[in-house]
Amino acid sequence: MDKVTKERIDQLHPKVRGEVTLIIEECDKALTGRAKVRITQGLRTFAEQDMLYAAGRTKPGNVVTNAKGGQSIHNYGFAVDICLIIDGKTASWDVKADWDGDKKADFMECVEIFKKHGWNWGGDWKTFKDLPHFDKTGYSDWKVLSKLKRDKSNYVIV
Repeated sequence: MDKVTKERIDQLHPKVRGEVTLIIEECDKALTGRAKVRITQGLRTFAEQDMLYAAGRTKPGNVVTNAKGGQSIHNYGFAVDICLIIDGKTASWDVKADWDGDKKADFMECVEIFKKHGWNWGGDWKTFKDLPHFDKTGYSDWKVLSKLKRDKSNYVIV
């Protein structure tokens, strides 16, 4: 696991940090070739979420999210976005590439592992598919999470 991924895991909700660590390790073990998993996004502040929401609306760029600040599972530390790092340097979001030659797309191997551990995949969403996105089943309703009290570190108490 690379340093960036470890740092992002350390910012997730404490309830899922250990599980995400195991999932990433399992993914990296399954990917026996040139690809390794990197978490590109984990916990986001409401302000960071609002900046993403502005893209393609009030700021230049493409629309990348339908969630305003407080409406993303990332805002509560129960979601991650991933990419594959190829040969230790190039980021890839290619869901079809088979970097290890085992006749299974590497990204989809990771999708299977996340799902096996009880995580929802943004690629299964009916609208606005978000292929790099995973969120923890049981903690994927922002309306519920937004009403919970927070601890001294500002994580929702679950």
